[in-house]
Amino acid sequence: MRAIVTGVAGFLGSSLAEALLDRGDSVLGIDCFTDYYSRAIKERNLFGLRDRENFEFNAGNMLDLRWDHLLEGVDVVFHQAAQAGVRASWGEEFECYTQWNVLATQRLLEAVKQTPGPPRVIYASSSSIYGERTDLPMCESDRPQPVSPYGVTKLAAEHLCVLYAKCFGIHTASLRYFTVYGPRQRPDMAFHKFFRAIFTEKEIPQYGDGQQTRDFTYVSDAVAANLAAAENSEPGGVYNIGGGSRVTLAHCLEEMGRVTGIEPRIRQFPRQDGDVTHTGADISRAREVLRWQPNVGLAEGLAAEAQYVRELLEEGL
Repeated sequence: MRAIVTGVAGFLGSSLAEALLDRGDSVLGIDCFTDYYSRAIKERNLFGLRDRENFEFNAGNMLDLRWDHLLEGVDVVFHQAAQAGVRASWGEEFECYTQWNVLATQRLLEAVKQTPGPPRVIYASSSSIYGERTDLPMCESDRPQPVSPYGVTKLAAEHLCVLYAKCFGIHTASLRYFTVYGPRQRPDMAFHKFFRAIFTEKEIPQYGDGQQTRDFTYVSDAVAANLAAAENSEPGGVYNIGGGSRVTLAHCLEEMGRVTGIEPRIRQFPRQDGDVTHTGADISRAREVLRWQPNVGLAEGLAAEAQYVRELLEEGL
């Protein structure tokens, strides 16, 4: 299989590209190195990919690429590229989110539409589209009500995928990720920040009382969901991808102390705009249609991420 992975220098993109190469597929990776976080970390993500025999890299901007040429002979596009971050999506920065999350997705879908024998498109959506919910677990049929501009743009791009499937016969599938974590996690994400604070003996900023819950999904399980979607998804399908259990932030911090042997130092702050209190995924559709289920538990996943952050610090990153 020949695949394109957008956002290939990122957390999930690089992990997915590695998995595809390991099973013998060829990969064209695309990433324009936006400045949301350190390029050095992104280059580290790419380090093991650049010399692989079946890997090509394009450092182009998705809005400017010659998609007609790039899509030739491609079987599936894993569209992982996005402007990330809930809290950063307010105010003047919103333009970046509309550009990279909505317009870039539309350009890709339009190019796929014009490609003979068009490839499948697997889109990285987000649980942020659900917003604040009290009726858990969250189901794909629930009405989306995002509470952040980031969530609004992820939902808009997801709707575009559904529209192009319905109107033009493009086989799209949208995966609503629930808080993916593990090695290569972005430095702005909670677990990465918490481990970095623990290892450098700094305070951990806790927004809220610690009783908010999340459905955490280990990165290898998210990768497996993409591979399953490329094979088994229904055209225009939408699927929750979650870790299968919901835990409190307080429990996660306790587990981090256990895997590192260091007691976390916590400083509490008020809850921030755009944060939701609880998430929890109903993954029955992914189990039934994609034939996918999560396999990595929280303790195992946190231990792997702790080791990754420790290595970054040792390298001065």
